[in-house]
Amino acid sequence: MPGILGIARETFPQERRVALVPRQCEALRKAGLEVIIEQSAGVEAGFSDESYVARGARVGSREGVFRDADILAQVRCLGANPEAGRADLPLFRRGQVLVGFGEPLTALRECYDLATAGVSLLALELIPRITRAQSMDALSSMATISGYRAVLLGASQLPKMFPLLMTAAGTLTPAKVFVLGAGVAGLQAIATARRLGAVVYAYDVRPAVKEQVESVGAKFVMLDVDAQASEDKGGYAKAMDESFYRRQRELLTDTLREQDVVITTAAVPGRKSPILITAEMVGAMPPGSVIVDIAAERGGNCELTRPGETVVHNGVTILGPLNLPSLVSHHASQMLSSNIAAVAKLLVRDGQVGLDLEDQIIREALVTHEGKVVHPKVAELLAAAHA
Repeated sequence: MPGILGIARETFPQERRVALVPRQCEALRKAGLEVIIEQSAGVEAGFSDESYVARGARVGSREGVFRDADILAQVRCLGANPEAGRADLPLFRRGQVLVGFGEPLTALRECYDLATAGVSLLALELIPRITRAQSMDALSSMATISGYRAVLLGASQLPKMFPLLMTAAGTLTPAKVFVLGAGVAGLQAIATARRLGAVVYAYDVRPAVKEQVESVGAKFVMLDVDAQASEDKGGYAKAMDESFYRRQRELLTDTLREQDVVITTAAVPGRKSPILITAEMVGAMPPGSVIVDIAAERGGNCELTRPGETVVHNGVTILGPLNLPSLVSHHASQMLSSNIAAVAKLLVRDGQVGLDLEDQIIREALVTHEGKVVHPKVAELLAAAHA
């Protein structure tokens, strides 16, 4: 009998994504997994129940999905949905595998609760950055969406147009866009701003990304700071000490005076976002300029950012958007679905669902298993919290 992958409707407020799109159902069936999806789970992302049935999935109730699934996939697992997600705890079965975003480095209580429920949580945030796991890299998929959408938010808020325009009424100079952080989101923001016709500048604490920045059309801003040891082994920017950020802020102020739109993207996994733009720096920016702080969910890179709100300071508008991928729910779901399907296939051997703890991907992404928190870092943080 084939294993069953269950897809539950998202319950986090204003979450419009779905963990699996219809076209993945056939591929999963070939891999040995049947799909059962909760009624209307994909509607807000543009996928009807009929489209899932046409691809071989079953549609059922929420209770039925939790009861039947060997693997349960959610965009936001309990850790990333701590209030509404708690209602699902009694529905889990012991031995069930849960796949999705779970905020494991910060949602310690929720990880403990899932362990107590006997659930094996595979957190998408912890998928290692190795070649074999590229198809499972959901963080990069969602960062791509965030970078794209952030530029559109900035463009809609700016009282200027982005491109150079030569008209009978005169020449309009192009807008200047500055992207802080050249990870996946930053590079997509650069590319999007360039497509809209802006002149784009970018800075990253990792000098090694200069070539990537230039390859997508931006000018790399060099700052006289010591950026050694600024990148971890996974390719992510590391948190630096306060003296480094102070010097960085001093040097960035002159650059900010010239910008129309600033996109900030600097986030450190499991940590509060570093403050890169102070209130004083905002005061030096021209009136009418815009800051879009992608890092708002972790406090923000701008001192004045209020998560989920818009702030105006000395004529500068600061946007603190939350959950940008949900605003592009159709394509965000499509990309995330590919990542989740790749993880699900990894869990099936000879038609049976299981966890191969010798597999590097499973071992490093596994947070809870057999009633325990098994991820070393999460277990360490949990022990420290209890102490």
